[in-house]
Amino acid sequence: MSTDPLVLVADDEIRITKLVELALADEGFRVVTAESGREALEKAEEYRPDVVLLDIMMPDLDGIEVMRELRERRPVAVILLSAKDSTSDKALGLDLGADDYLAKPFHPDELAARIRAVLRRTDGSTSGADAASVLVFDDVKIDLERRTVTRDGKLVRLSRTEWLLLQHLAANAGKVVIHSELLTKVWGPEYRDDLQYLRVWVSRVRRKLGAEPGEPGRIRTLPGIGYMLDVETADEESAGLDEAEEPGDSSDLIG
Repeated sequence: MSTDPLVLVADDEIRITKLVELALADEGFRVVTAESGREALEKAEEYRPDVVLLDIMMPDLDGIEVMRELRERRPVAVILLSAKDSTSDKALGLDLGADDYLAKPFHPDELAARIRAVLRRTDGSTSGADAASVLVFDDVKIDLERRTVTRDGKLVRLSRTEWLLLQHLAANAGKVVIHSELLTKVWGPEYRDDLQYLRVWVSRVRRKLGAEPGEPGRIRTLPGIGYMLDVETADEESAGLDEAEEPGDSSDLIG
């Protein structure tokens, strides 16, 4: 039996599913396709894919609802596909639990690279073996060995990507981690220049740690350099908000 990663592609536009299937097959992936949300759920149950590509706008069940149902059944990586490309749309997709978000039209090489990056994150880990295994600050406790985060004694639910980002910052607590290092370690070298993408995820982790909207909390921003998990100083000293920059557009061949 082949050990190549299996990708489920769900899109109601047959032209797109066929193009994606051909492109991913050339990149060494096994592919199954679905033309609706309900068919995607059936195929996911039957084939147990490693990654699911979901178009947000589909008949019967949209991609968001399919993702929710998939996650209730078992852990699976999900990449949302959408014709909408605004920063707010991307942030919404990620906030709803997607592992990645790709706007149509997209280049097949970019899609393959993002799938590989998501697969790496599935069982990847970050550096920092010499760091303290437990960090405690404010009402937060981060246990790097057990991979758990609690606030006021209650477990904080983190997505896989949120944990990997926080894990890398926590393993280097008190040290500045530059943007390119975070992007490369957590997402892969394909993302090393995608600062807007990083800002979205850092904002999500900040909220999980209790920061108010628009406030940095314990994850300090060093403009133009990187981020640091500051477990020593008071929150008031952790100043500086992210600059607003848009990532560059990708080549458009599919979609």
